[in-house]
Amino acid sequence: MSRAGGSNKGQRPPRQQSHSKLVNNSPNVMYHGTTKEAAESIKREGFRPSEDGMLGRGVYLSRDPSKASDYPLDVNPADRRVLEVKVDLGKVKKIDQQGHPLQKTWQTKGYDTAWVPPECGMVRSGREEDCVKDPSRIKVTKVHKPTSMSSQSHGSTPDEY
Repeated sequence: MSRAGGSNKGQRPPRQQSHSKLVNNSPNVMYHGTTKEAAESIKREGFRPSEDGMLGRGVYLSRDPSKASDYPLDVNPADRRVLEVKVDLGKVKKIDQQGHPLQKTWQTKGYDTAWVPPECGMVRSGREEDCVKDPSRIKVTKVHKPTSMSSQSHGSTPDEY
């Protein structure tokens, strides 16, 4: 199922805690939390898909910068970075329940991205999550250093790029 929404031509998407819709026209601004070292590697070599996760193989992103600021979970917040990226979502499949028939197989059914909407019960934080099959659909535009894990609306400040 593809998700479509209104056009934001020339405008940056609003930064909100949760986004209820994905826009499948290109590009969508999303975020990826990682370590400082991994951010440098991703800038040089591009993303490498995770081998497994809640949605199977792919690159995990969110439209919520504060969610990305919380990752990786096991890393000191001072060593975290948030990559701001532009994503060509392609064909999107909404996965809105645990045990969904395509939860881990959407990649083999003609979809480019899987989307978990906010507050659907799949993610403990209640925030949305996305998994992109092909890393070449993702372009890093900025690297941010998270400044606050909960209080700041943007969740990050620009870092060197």
